Amino acid sequence: MAPKETLIVDCDTGIDDALALLYLLHDPDVDIRAVTTVFGNTDADTAADNSLRVLELVGRQHIPVAVGARSNWRGTFSPAPSVHGDDGLGDTGLPAPRSTPISEPAAELIVRLARESPGELHLLAIGPLTNLATALLLEPKLPDLVKHVTVMGGAIHHPGNATPAAEANIHNDPEAAGMVLQAGWNVTLVPLDVTMAEVLTEEVKNRLGAADSPVATFAATILEHYLDFYEQDVFGVRRAACHDPLAAAIAVGDVPVVLGPIVAVEVETGDGPARGVTIADTRGKYRGFPAQEGASVRVVLATERTFPGRLAEQLCGSPGAGSRHVA
Repeated sequence: MAPKETLIVDCDTGIDDALALLYLLHDPDVDIRAVTTVFGNTDADTAADNSLRVLELVGRQHIPVAVGARSNWRGTFSPAPSVHGDDGLGDTGLPAPRSTPISEPAAELIVRLARESPGELHLLAIGPLTNLATALLLEPKLPDLVKHVTVMGGAIHHPGNATPAAEANIHNDPEAAGMVLQAGWNVTLVPLDVTMAEVLTEEVKNRLGAADSPVATFAATILEHYLDFYEQDVFGVRRAACHDPLAAAIAVGDVPVVLGPIVAVEVETGDGPARGVTIADTRGKYRGFPAQEGASVRVVLATERTFPGRLAEQLCGSPGAGSRHVA
């Protein structure tokens, strides 16, 4: 039986990336071919270490992890320890991994796997887009080799979280993001418009904490740190955004997209206050979003707002049967 999606997960493994990985790893019908890491929530090497920790937690250490870009194309990088903890996983002390990343760089791995399985791979990018843009430079035909790309990033009709107008993943490398979103492949963009509406709550954390499972206990522990940040700095109450897990669930078809027009999207790369802003042409909403010539980005603007319960249910269950391939 063919998997419902065959993924490369490109991430900057902090708390919500870990939750996204755990969600996917608990689905026996999802084939994770590889994990690639990038700077963002933490540095790329720590992100790889964290990814290995999460994979080993569920007995999936055979999935290869490759380290990618350590900074954006301007050579800068600013981690987010206040959000994700000094270790990127809420300072929870998850045991160090026994395995290590593979030597192949992330962008090269993406290109190689795409060439080996043309039309099969779905790229799920839940960090800055530097690895994907680098892969495009290595293989200009990559859009013809990849089945789909799902990106957690951007803010369309919503305030930013890195600046007043820009979302963090896009703002961390606007030049790379612009290249990826304009490459002509089929992209689903999951912006703050929906990830800030699908909120994780104390109830979700308590449900995870009550489950008799190492995975659910770990998820509840890192979510405690996440809720602390969002209560203090964002919402003023104990609820947290559901960024990367929502994008993962949309990528594998588990969350219905209530409104997702295919529109033209550009990224502002100037040095002013609009740097990193995602500009989507949503003027067609008054006419039911007619087709836009040359547009290839489906922008998710509304979901059912019921996903956090599904996330908790999945993480309280048993991990999936395992990926079908090893790179």
